[in-house]
Amino acid sequence: MADGAGKIDIRNSVSEAEWKARVDLAAMYRLTALYGWDDMIFTHISHRVPGPEHHFLINPYGYFFEEITASSLVKVDLDGNIVQETDAMINPAGFTIHSAIHAAREDAHVVMHVHTDQGVAVSAQKEGLLPLSQTAMVVREDVAYHDYEGIALDLDERERLVRDLGPKKHSMILRNHGTLTCGETAAITFTRMFFLERACNMQIMALSAGREGVLECDTGLQQKVAGQGGMTENSHGMSKLTEMLVWPALLRKLDRDLPGYAA
Repeated sequence: MADGAGKIDIRNSVSEAEWKARVDLAAMYRLTALYGWDDMIFTHISHRVPGPEHHFLINPYGYFFEEITASSLVKVDLDGNIVQETDAMINPAGFTIHSAIHAAREDAHVVMHVHTDQGVAVSAQKEGLLPLSQTAMVVREDVAYHDYEGIALDLDERERLVRDLGPKKHSMILRNHGTLTCGETAAITFTRMFFLERACNMQIMALSAGREGVLECDTGLQQKVAGQGGMTENSHGMSKLTEMLVWPALLRKLDRDLPGYAA
């Protein structure tokens, strides 16, 4: 890889569909940095490459998320083999988690995993995500849980990770570890993470003075809010809103604040 992530322009050597996936994924990395969810060079976001090969794109290990470009992303297969010409390497821990979900879920075109302070804090609480805010109730019914097994280097963990996520949920709290979302597009996957991370942050703030006196919403209200604006696969209104309005606005923000991702 040339000095500085993204200086090698591979646009003319990949399909139009792959290039779009690369641009969307690079945008997700830059947005993650802008929102302060990055963890130096650690954690990952991946995007399936359209086509029958089941390849996916992931970040070159050693670059900050604010440096990622469409050209710098690394294409790998489900066994972790790099399938493009590059001198970059990938993080094996990221491959373990992301390959598991891409292989098991046809709808999981994009997988996002972060280690924020508030997300990890909620992941360490026995009760998990509580119905303390509207934001939490929007995402709560779509959240699965996976127990911590150590740094994700054991390929055997993939089966348990997929089992815990299940066939329909798109968000996960990895106990003592962080948060994860997946979806058919970069837009919906990032938006799911935005809501999940906001809900975690609100919970930590609400509980900062102790558990006593905190107001939880009842089951009926939780179900009502989830039906009104939930992030499950049945919430087509939210998906449409995200694709039409939220994602274009996020890209405009990137073009102003951290341009260059589409190189």
